[in-house]
Order: sequence, then C-alpha cells, then structure tokens
Amino acid sequence: MLSTKATCNSHGQDSSYFLGWQAYEKNPYDPISNPKGIIQMGLAENQLSFDLLESWLWSNPDSAGFSAQNQSLFRELALFQDYHGLPAFKNALVDFMSEIRDNKVTFDPNNLVLTAGATSANETLMFCLAGPGDAILLPTPYYPGFDRDLKWRTEAEIVPIHCSSSNGFRITEWALEEAYEQAQKLNLKVKGVLVTNPSNPLGTSLSLHELDLLVSFISSKNIHLISDEIYSGTVFSSPGFISIMEVLKNKDLINTDVGKRVHIVYSLSKDLGLPGFRIGAIYSNDKVVVSAATKMSSFGLISSQTQYLLSQILSDKKFTKNYLSENRRRLKQRHEMLENALQKNGIKSLKSNAGLFSWVDMRGLLSSQTFEGEMELWKKIVYEVGLNISPGSSCHCSEPGWFRVCFANMSKETLDLAMQRLSLFVDSMPKTKDQIHRLKSLKKDLRKTKSLPKWVFTLSFTTTRSGMESM
Repeated sequence: MLSTKATCNSHGQDSSYFLGWQAYEKNPYDPISNPKGIIQMGLAENQLSFDLLESWLWSNPDSAGFSAQNQSLFRELALFQDYHGLPAFKNALVDFMSEIRDNKVTFDPNNLVLTAGATSANETLMFCLAGPGDAILLPTPYYPGFDRDLKWRTEAEIVPIHCSSSNGFRITEWALEEAYEQAQKLNLKVKGVLVTNPSNPLGTSLSLHELDLLVSFISSKNIHLISDEIYSGTVFSSPGFISIMEVLKNKDLINTDVGKRVHIVYSLSKDLGLPGFRIGAIYSNDKVVVSAATKMSSFGLISSQTQYLLSQILSDKKFTKNYLSENRRRLKQRHEMLENALQKNGIKSLKSNAGLFSWVDMRGLLSSQTFEGEMELWKKIVYEVGLNISPGSSCHCSEPGWFRVCFANMSKETLDLAMQRLSLFVDSMPKTKDQIHRLKSLKKDLRKTKSLPKWVFTLSFTTTRSGMESM
C-alpha cells in the first residue's frame, strides 16, 4: 500500500560507496575504545581548520549568541523568515564566492537561491531542467551520490561521459559527442551537462581548454551546463581554479542565451567544513530558473540562525582571507602526507591539485584486471585492513582498480595509522611478476626524483601544465 517512490530501488543505497559507510558505522575506529576498528577514508569532509572557526567564535561571542549592541536577536531570528533568505547572508555569500575566485568575477545576490546543502541545490536544478525521459550527461568518474541526487525523485537519467586514465581523465570532444549519441540511442532527450569543478573524485580542477569545450558543446546542442563548484576553495596548488563564470565573462556571454543556460552550484560544506550547517546555493542568470528554484527551496530552507551566524563570519574579510590561505596550506600538507605514504608502498595516484581526497591507482594490487578483482580487493581493504575507501566502480569509472581515498577528515595520527595498516597489507600480498615489476619501477622512479635538482621540477611542471592546457 506504499507509493512507487517508497518501494523503488533507484536511490543507490546499495552502492559499494554506501555499503562501505555501513561497514564503518558498525565498527568505527576509535583510538581508545576500538583501536582495531575501521578507519573512515570514504568521507569527503574537511576537519583540518575547525580551530580557525572556533577561534573566531570565541572572539565574537555576540554573533554566536545572536545578539548585537547588547540586544538579543533571538526572537527576530526565531520567527518566520521569507524563503528568499536573509539579504545580509546572501550578500556575504556572493562576496565570499568572488573572493575564492580572486575577485575576477562578481555575483548578483538576486540571482542566488539558498538551499539546504549542495544535495538539495543539484536536485532542485534538475527539477527545473529535466524530468522523465530526459537525461543529463556526466563525466566519469563521478560522485556516487549523484545517482541519488539527480535521478531518484526527478526520474531523469544520467548518461556517462566516459573519460580515460590515458589523458588523466580529462573531458574530450569525442567523449562528449559519444555520450550525446548514446543518449539519443536510448531515446532520451539531453537537457544538459553537469561537471564538478574541481572534480570529485579526481581532485583536479578543469582546464581552460575543457571549460571552453563545454561552453562550445552546450552552445551547439542548445542545452544547459551545471557547474558544481563546491570544492572551489580547496585548490591548494597549481594550476589554479577557473570558474565557469570567468569563462563566460571573458567571452562576453553572461547576459546571452548561452550564459542563461549555465548554472553554478555551491556550498560551504567543503570549503569551510560545515556540512552539518546545510548551506548550499544555486546561482543562475536565468530569471525563470531562479524564480522556480526559489519556490522549490521552501522544501529545504537554511535556518535563520545559521544564515545570521554565517553572514557575520563571511563579512569578516580579514578572517576569510586568512582562513582560505591557511586551509589551502593545510590541505596541501595533508595531501602530500598521503601521497608520500602511498608511494613508499609502490602505489601511484593521479596528479591532483584540489579536494579532500586522492584518486589512487591500485591496479597493480588486483588479482585480475576486472571489476570483480576490484571488488575483491575493496572487501579485503575494508574488512581485513580496516580502511573504508571508495572503489572506482561506485564512481562509475570505466577502468577497474582506481579508488578514492579521503585524507582531510581525520587527524595526522589516524592517517599515519591507516598508512601503516595499508603497508602491512601490501607487504603481505603474494606478488605476481607484473606487480613486482611495477613496484620496482616505481621505487626506481622515486630514487631518481629525489636526486634531481629543483630546476628540473620547475621545467617539468611548466611543460606538463602547458601540455594539459592544450588537450
């Protein structure tokens, strides 16, 4: 006697991504009470800069206590608020978004729709743009939660844009066209492309070439582009972050028909590490989309108290400047810690510059180069090693053996323990001739790079960067 929505199985909860979480929740690691428990490395959460936020709260007790000039604001904030959101918060949020983008672009608060996190923002946009029989194109690998966020209630479909490790999983014109043709073969009407920039799970920011390619593609197909820029403030090394808004501005497209079909999703869940505050936003130059999304936002509002507190924090420009700089420094440091530990175990990762995770190449540890081999390895790492990492198949990666490993949701001590566990596991594994060769080759490469002078790295980086921009 339940609805079809209540009984359908399209939520994606049975994905290995979520199954790993369930395993962790049943046996969570704790250094005191459960030292042999599973360490959570499948959660893209930023816990590295809580002390900066806590310090601000201690220094600004009036804001945290919802008072100003010795007058309580509690009653005012506790009463009904219009679902358009508090103007002070919207102004502070668009200023913060500009600051992350080095003030190369500005945002109009009238084009901003507040939502209860990026999950709500993405689903709301999908409700505005697509429905049953429609499809959105999405580059692989992609965040497993999109199967739930974009499809479950909207009944739209996702058609993958298959990207390859051969070019660092970069988006190509060929892959876009192939996905578009595949959707047509399935009798689906393509309504747009959704990208995450920087990418989850790759940890890489989109190149200018890729962004230009996407703008040209949606222009030629007369479809929409959603740019999920939730990780925009986590770019910790070169190349820097380029927002789709910057591309539109440089091409003088913001107020054109193409510009109105480009929409940005943002949240403070990753950059400020506040997923529990449920602060998300949609930015669009299309007034109809803004109006419809605003009406829909009444089903998932941000509390007035949260909006007020964050408007105070984000309006403190000295704090935001210091926070962004220090947070990026800490992310880079923690990323290097993970990468170095993996390399010592003969494990490579995709070269990345952003995010809260690494896209790790464990193909050399597979018993067979298949997705069955990937799942076999994943189960061992979760249940025997005690590390919850996300297999590439849960991210719809077309190549078995890649894993997303998070590094910013734990202490240095916990990350060090996780790498010790992984090292013992790798050492205990029976090695095939191919695995032994790969391991020796990597260790040889590491010895070479340690002996090279700094100017070689500079030359190598310059060449790599210019090469990537020309892809």
